[in-house]
Amino acid sequence: MTQPAQTYQDHAKAIWVLGMPLILSNLAQFAIHITDTIMLGWYDVTALAASTIAGTMFFVIFIVGAGFAQAVTPMVAAAAEERDDTQVRRVTRMGLWLSIMYGLAVTIPFFWAEEILIAIGQEPEVAALAHIYLQIVIWQMIPALIVMTMKSFLAALEHTAIILWATIGAALMNVVVNYALIFGNWGAPELGIQGAAIASLSVTAVTVLILLIYTLRVLPQFELFKNFWRSDSQIMARVFKLGWPIGLTSLAEGGLFSASAVMMGWIGAIELAAHGIAIQLASMAFMVHIGFSQAATVRAGRALGRRDELLLRRGGVTAIGMSALFALLTSAVFMMIPEVLVSLFIDPDEAERVTLLRIGASLVIVAALFQIVDAAQVMALGLLRGVQDTTVPMVMATISYWVIGLPASYVLAFTLGYGPVGLWLGLVIGLAVAALLLMWRFWGRSVRIGAKAVTAPAI
Repeated sequence: MTQPAQTYQDHAKAIWVLGMPLILSNLAQFAIHITDTIMLGWYDVTALAASTIAGTMFFVIFIVGAGFAQAVTPMVAAAAEERDDTQVRRVTRMGLWLSIMYGLAVTIPFFWAEEILIAIGQEPEVAALAHIYLQIVIWQMIPALIVMTMKSFLAALEHTAIILWATIGAALMNVVVNYALIFGNWGAPELGIQGAAIASLSVTAVTVLILLIYTLRVLPQFELFKNFWRSDSQIMARVFKLGWPIGLTSLAEGGLFSASAVMMGWIGAIELAAHGIAIQLASMAFMVHIGFSQAATVRAGRALGRRDELLLRRGGVTAIGMSALFALLTSAVFMMIPEVLVSLFIDPDEAERVTLLRIGASLVIVAALFQIVDAAQVMALGLLRGVQDTTVPMVMATISYWVIGLPASYVLAFTLGYGPVGLWLGLVIGLAVAALLLMWRFWGRSVRIGAKAVTAPAI
């Protein structure tokens, strides 16, 4: 084994080198979403609405399956620290297996997407367009899950630069293909929402090829596809056991914000628009904390592979501190210039500009608190995943989000009459409880890794 970083300065440097490409790749991925929204918005409002509801449907199903991909990171990191190339291959192979099997299973409901969307109250025109979009994007599910698995594998081995460049390339390609196929530019047919779907599928397929080629050429020692079709029930069970709680935790968190948007819509359309602006700002900043959390997962997995509790403790303190510092900086910006930030999203000629600015600025100020607790809970989740503790944290997070946070939002917004600000304060309460419980879980129990076994016999 190589000599691990021991000082806090060494840890900070290691987390920065590992985490910065992950942070930037998360921001590039966020840019892909923004690009799709802007371009379809330019093309047709109904197409934008259809892609939004279709994208939400796709993402909710995708995020559950992504748990298997995310389980690969801590398991591969631990095996790599033990220099067990066979174990690395076994874990990644079964992560790919589970991703592919899940992808095949969940594609079936998409064939009845239009009927499902109409049944849940969507307008027929929107449902029809969403169905057209999903009949193409449905074939993206398996490639997208493979991309997630390969990114987890590469991040665990600290090959994060390729993740960054592949994501930047995908973002640029998405702009070009969208521009050609949505609007019919450069001699391409004008396909509208179908063009956006084809662009998404094409970008994901190219990303798969880039990551696979890189792995085969740069990391041949792992022989990743050796005996690929050979079943490995022992490791599959371990990846499944670790992965399904990650997927459900992500679903619970994503569902919380979806539910908050629904409740904000009960208050009014202007309030919902302001909510959307504030969420975009908070989400952009949150991409940084996700990157730090992903780096923390890798570093914790490495420490677990060594069974080095001091390494884990110091790395955990450093990662949390770096994330907290960024949270404090963004919170200060949110509190100092909320109107300026909100105004970036509003047309100067918008009739409701003054009202949107007022409501949006008040939510951005609450988002300053939001940043701190959200960063704390996602960092705790990252560290817990690194030491392969996911089931109890899933329960803690779900209770915090849905039993505490969402009811608090409802009571503050509607019962006590605090409106949009009350709704967001409820979210802060739920995320704060999650942060406290998850930090308590990690520092009180899961940090003790001295005797944990992390590998299984090779086959």
